[in-house]
Amino acid sequence: MKNRHILTAVAAAALLVACGGGDSNDSRGTLIDAPVTVSTLTAAQIDAGTASSGLQPITGKAKCDVRVVALNYSTVGVQGETANASAVMLVPAGSCAAAGLALVAYAKGTDVQKPRTLANPADGETFLLASMYAAQGYAVVATDYLGFAKSTYSYHPYLHADSEASSVIDSIRAARLAAAGQGVSLSGKVMLTGYSQGGHSSAAAQRAAERDNAGEINVVAAAHLAAPYNLSGSFKLTNAIAGYQFFVPYLVTAWQKIYGNVYSNVTQAFKLPYSNYIETLLPSPDKTYTTLVTSGLLPGLAPNDSRDLVFQQAFLTDVRTNESSGLFVDAKKNDVLGWNPKARTLLCGGSGDPTVPTAIHLNVAQADFSSRGLTNVTSVDVDPSVRAVFGIGGAAPTDPASPAFATYYGNYHGGYEPPFCHAQARALFDTLK
Repeated sequence: MKNRHILTAVAAAALLVACGGGDSNDSRGTLIDAPVTVSTLTAAQIDAGTASSGLQPITGKAKCDVRVVALNYSTVGVQGETANASAVMLVPAGSCAAAGLALVAYAKGTDVQKPRTLANPADGETFLLASMYAAQGYAVVATDYLGFAKSTYSYHPYLHADSEASSVIDSIRAARLAAAGQGVSLSGKVMLTGYSQGGHSSAAAQRAAERDNAGEINVVAAAHLAAPYNLSGSFKLTNAIAGYQFFVPYLVTAWQKIYGNVYSNVTQAFKLPYSNYIETLLPSPDKTYTTLVTSGLLPGLAPNDSRDLVFQQAFLTDVRTNESSGLFVDAKKNDVLGWNPKARTLLCGGSGDPTVPTAIHLNVAQADFSSRGLTNVTSVDVDPSVRAVFGIGGAAPTDPASPAFATYYGNYHGGYEPPFCHAQARALFDTLK
């Protein structure tokens, strides 16, 4: 009976939110289940974690405890059909249980593990959000996306801007509905951020929210971190990015599901044995990045070698040289360029990033926004900080044959860069919360 009362109150609140918003689908963002508190991280536990990991000089000491709350909410799929996604809400507690909290809506980086949810205090990405934002007095909501965790969607529409945007926007609605039952008073101010794929998602969400939902969602700031804004430009590269064997097959098969125009037969794009299973490989029900390679499902070779082992050469050449190819056409649809952010917006990246090169993405995006005279969009390169902490004598390793080179660049995008970009994001948010 208690849960029924909670959900009845939630349903009533949903109608009120819908009346004030710019979206006609009243079910979007409503809670499917009652929010569940998974655990509480005390400030002392957070400080112990940041001290042992070396994060504390970047995050600062925790000001408050953080409750980890699991959400399951209604959203839409790529065709606007009813769908669901799960999320975590990180609630400042203890000494920070105060009124008028700003809400940080976060989109996660590329995930290959279908069961993974951010509603897990032991998850590294969740802990970073807890220590960087929630323990500093921000409420946080972070979506798991379509096709992950509790979502029953049949696949994940990877780097599909519209469904990424709807997943993030609907997570904001879900968090607002959950807030009252969690003893949280939100100020109405929303900050958007995300890392890697999540930076693409947060940029798409800012574009959509400012265009379509300005009366409902007050976006006061956004920080898009290591984001692949320029997907079409990335297909012109002659050298493969680090992680190519994961990210590009993921994207190619997802866009084939969405648009149906990437290839006429899977063997047109992929070589054997990958063509036998690649369309259902990602996200995986039981494999990680490491075990996808150790099991032989994907190659663990150098980027160019992995690319040439997985893809048909004619397909690669067509994508790189033919702007009428299905993949290039789809990439243009999913670039997050050519729009005018209204809120203060930060673009963050590291110029040493081998996975999302700033020359292709951050620099192109900044130039695009600046070309229209926008002064509210700025960018920052955190590479000097990465080199100072993780380099050799403050410099990046230069010998490709050395173990230090492999370690440094292997950890750059997924490990070294994120905390420094999050610190830049929080510095912006602190001026506006």
